[in-house]
Amino acid sequence: MGLPVVLGAQLTCTFGIAPSALVVVPKGPPVMIENKLAASVMDNVPMLNIMPFGMCNSLANPTVVSATAAALGVLTPMPCIPVTTAPWVPPSPTVMLSGPPTMLVPNSAKLMCAWAGVISVVNPGSTTVMIPP
Repeated sequence: MGLPVVLGAQLTCTFGIAPSALVVVPKGPPVMIENKLAASVMDNVPMLNIMPFGMCNSLANPTVVSATAAALGVLTPMPCIPVTTAPWVPPSPTVMLSGPPTMLVPNSAKLMCAWAGVISVVNPGSTTVMIPP
């Protein structure tokens, strides 16, 4: 059994300095869990669903590379602008939310950033509703 991910879930990125909160925008009839919008694997859009993680330390990020080069090789973090292109993985095979599957924790829902970061759910935002994996 896993906890469903909902609006306000706490996220972290392996190269981000600060945590972020998941924003869920309903796509069709809203699905509510514990009076919060439930997240699906398609809630992966940067700057709509995935907010910045403070500063980025990834050398795959071109802004970090240029700032580090300007600082003569000293790693220089730059503002985080997530770049995600694929849905969250793995999806829940048993629960669909108006089409796409839901995300569960501790099913280790992960989202990959183009700058080599791995975004993961630290706190799903729900505490009482359990869903079978």
